[in-house]
Amino acid sequence: MRTALLVLLSVPLAAFAQLKVASDTTFAGVTHAESIGCDPANQALYASEFGSKLAPLEKDGAGYISKWSLDGKLIEKNFLPAAGEKMDKPKGIWVQGNRLWTTDIDSVWIFDLTTKKGRKLAIPGAQFANDPAVRGHALYVTDNRGDQVFRIAPADFLHMKGDPEITTVFKGAGVNPNGIWPSQSIAVVGFAGADSPRAIYRLDGNRQPQAVSDPIGRLDGVYELKDGSLLVTDWNSGSLFHWSKPSGMQKLAEGFKGPADFCVIEADGGLTAYVPDLVQSHVRIIRLTR
Repeated sequence: MRTALLVLLSVPLAAFAQLKVASDTTFAGVTHAESIGCDPANQALYASEFGSKLAPLEKDGAGYISKWSLDGKLIEKNFLPAAGEKMDKPKGIWVQGNRLWTTDIDSVWIFDLTTKKGRKLAIPGAQFANDPAVRGHALYVTDNRGDQVFRIAPADFLHMKGDPEITTVFKGAGVNPNGIWPSQSIAVVGFAGADSPRAIYRLDGNRQPQAVSDPIGRLDGVYELKDGSLLVTDWNSGSLFHWSKPSGMQKLAEGFKGPADFCVIEADGGLTAYVPDLVQSHVRIIRLTR
């Protein structure tokens, strides 16, 4: 996911238990897009594309961020990084104001969406930096294969002198964190092997992950609704699903081969999820109503 500047809806939990798919359309033209970031203020989407083969750890300089309209029309193929800069395999995207963050194997980038100025920050010890999310003045980054979450402060380090402070929130908890959502009790979903399902977790007061669901599958992106329920993508079931503690897992859209980090915005009185299929190289626009 994940994820991006989003518009939340405030409705009772029971209403979300009845979410249904109003429409499900697909647009192509992306090359192994791992994440979609939403920018409703500028009516735009950003896709992190591997740009070559499905090799998430390969440093081949082929990756980039493309820019799209909300209905899936290409605006600019190689939107980021700026000419002369090389990106390898960008993954999760977070958009806030005129800033965009994306991870890239063992580092994280920050960009100014107006000027396209960017800065790449190495994350010491990172093995597979996956999803970024901003909470307050800090940036949180998951490391799936390193089984850890980093905290980078300040989050907006684009113009600062020197480097921001990088600390480890937790490590080696058997979570294999992938998607992250920066609510008061940060939500994290885990991704390991097909036969090693991971759960949905919340960070407690000591920033340690506590499972709030049974092991579900290979969980990738996550988005939290204002009521605390979640939208999550899962590779095992090939689905986008809705989850709440009382109701459990409700599949909303299936048929994905690699449902990855997605974003959500409010549209037409409902929710619209933009979900990339990393394996099939397309993006599905899934409109949800109650």
